[in-house]
Amino acid sequence: MRPEEITPTTQLCTIIGYNAQSDNSRRYFNKIMKMYSVNATAIALNIRDEHLTFTLSNVANSKVDKMIVQQEFGLKSIEYCDTYNSDKSIDIIEVIDGKVVGSNLDNELKELRDISLLDTQEILIAKIILIASRWYNTTIDFDIIPLLMKKD
Repeated sequence: MRPEEITPTTQLCTIIGYNAQSDNSRRYFNKIMKMYSVNATAIALNIRDEHLTFTLSNVANSKVDKMIVQQEFGLKSIEYCDTYNSDKSIDIIEVIDGKVVGSNLDNELKELRDISLLDTQEILIAKIILIASRWYNTTIDFDIIPLLMKKD
């Protein structure tokens, strides 16, 4: 979604990472939203380590209630969560009833799909598919992974 296409009814989530604006997470997320005709987009924030504390310590009191956390901040982000389901890393942050909840999607993904034959990029896409379903009720269809990997 291009900036001029964002309207007051567009649902937003955030992606944080060193290169969130150009990383594949945002590209795949936005492709899924377009594929399912969902009026939502991911706003990417390129941040550095020194900005993580400011960014995450204010999440519970901000308008951000859905955040995709790129791998480089997955472990460091745990300390800013009120609750979390993994000590090794988190993939997403959600603000639920004023509490910051961190979730690692590895087990959820493993319950739905044998990931032993997937490469790192395919696992990333599979997690984005789970996130899109969780937040925007899109279909969980791992067969679209090759379609999403195609260059536009």
